[in-house]
Amino acid sequence: MIRVLVVEDSPVVREFLVYLLRADPEIDVVGTAANGERAVEAAQHLQPDVITMDIHMPEMNGFDATRRIMETAPTRIVIVSGSSTTEEIATTFLALESGALAVVKRPAGIGHPDHEATSRDLLQTVKLMSEVSVVRRWPSSRRAPPAAERLPEAGIKPAAAEVKLVAVGASTGGPLALQSILAVLPKNLGVPILVVQHISPGFTEGLAEWLTGSSGLPVHVAADGDHLAPGHVFIAPEGFQLGIRRGGTISVARDEPENGHCPSISYLFRSVAEVFGAGAIGVLLTGMGRDGAAELKLMREKGAITIAQDRESSVVHGMPGEAIRMGAATHVLPLGQIAAALSKLADKQQ
Repeated sequence: MIRVLVVEDSPVVREFLVYLLRADPEIDVVGTAANGERAVEAAQHLQPDVITMDIHMPEMNGFDATRRIMETAPTRIVIVSGSSTTEEIATTFLALESGALAVVKRPAGIGHPDHEATSRDLLQTVKLMSEVSVVRRWPSSRRAPPAAERLPEAGIKPAAAEVKLVAVGASTGGPLALQSILAVLPKNLGVPILVVQHISPGFTEGLAEWLTGSSGLPVHVAADGDHLAPGHVFIAPEGFQLGIRRGGTISVARDEPENGHCPSISYLFRSVAEVFGAGAIGVLLTGMGRDGAAELKLMREKGAITIAQDRESSVVHGMPGEAIRMGAATHVLPLGQIAAALSKLADKQQ
C-alpha cells in the first residue's frame, strides 16, 4: 500500500481528495493537514510515502512547507494546484525547485467533463512518484544556479555537420532538469532550442516564465510560424504538436496524440530528423514511458548527435532508458554534463 498524506486547507477539497485516493486499492491515506505547519509535523510523525501538497494555505504555504519537509523529513511531494493564477503557478515552480517531484491539476468535481481524466492523472502520478528515490535538500535561502560539470577529456567530439537546432524531450522530473541545463548554457548560444515537456494542463505558460527568470534565456511558448531565433527556447503549447517546416519556421498543429501525448516528443523528433538530419542534436531527459525513444533513434540514423540522460541522474528513467536500450543515443550523460556537451557541440562562438 502507498501511504499518502493529504495537505489542503479547504475542508471540502481535502475530503474530496481523500475520497478519490482511498477509492484506489493501492493507496492508503494515513493523514491530512490543513496548513503547511501541520504538514511539516505530519511528515515527520507519519513518514508517508507520498504527500499531495496544496500551494495557498494559511500559516505556511506549500512552497515553504515543501522546502521545510525536504530539509527535515525528505518525502516524495506532488503539488496539487487548484488555481491557474500567475502567483500560484509561480509558487508551484518554486516548490518544484525546492524538491517537489511533480505538479498536477486538482481533479475536477464529480459530474464535470474533466473529472475522470484529472482524477486518473492524480492517481497515476501518486503511484509513479511512490517509486522514485527521495533526495534531501539542505537549508538554503535560495538555491544557487547549478554549475556545469566538466566533460571527460575524451567525452564529446565536435559535430561533423553544422548544428542548426537542439530538440529536447522531457516528462516526469523534466522542469528541474530543463532549468539546470538552460541556466548554465551560454547566453550567446548560436542555435534555437525546441522543447516538448509533458506537464499538466494550465502550467506551460508558467513553465516558460519560470525558465526565463531562472535561466536568463528567452523562453517562449511556441506559436505557429515562429522563426527559429538562435539562443531562444521554444516550448510546445498544450494540446498541440510541435514540429519544423522546411522553410525553417515552427509548425504548431492540432494533430492526433502520439504515445498518448499531445504534445509528443516523438512528433518533434521525427519532424526534426526529416528537416535537419545531421544538423540537429536530440536530447531525451528524465520521464516515464517511451515517448521519443524510437524517434531519437531515427535522428541518430539521419546523422544527428543524440543524448540520453543517465539512470543515476533521472527522476524516472523510462524514456531515456528505452532510448538507450534501442541504441538511439550517441551519448549517455548525467544531467550535470548535458549543458557542457551542448555548449561544445552547438555554440558557434566556440
